[in-house]
Amino acid sequence: MSAQREPHMSYRVKPIPRSINAIGDALGGADRARFYKEVLAAEDSAVADVMRRWWKKATLNTAPGAELSRENARSGRSLVSVDDLLPHADPAP
Repeated sequence: MSAQREPHMSYRVKPIPRSINAIGDALGGADRARFYKEVLAAEDSAVADVMRRWWKKATLNTAPGAELSRENARSGRSLVSVDDLLPHADPAP
């Protein structure tokens, strides 16, 4: 049995602007509602932290194959060990 090549998938994602509206637009359903609830309730000094956390989630959610990756992780399929990833990691600065 020979290994099949995976279809080419670009892993570049369009950057999400770091604004309340852009983050909210990038989130879906319940996440969007939780984001707006948190950011609207945050004290002035905490707004940037709330936005940063949700921006990361929104960015990860827009990555190609994100949902498939989550499904694979939940089911234990197509997992890659850390040891397999280490040779491909960027060297420390």
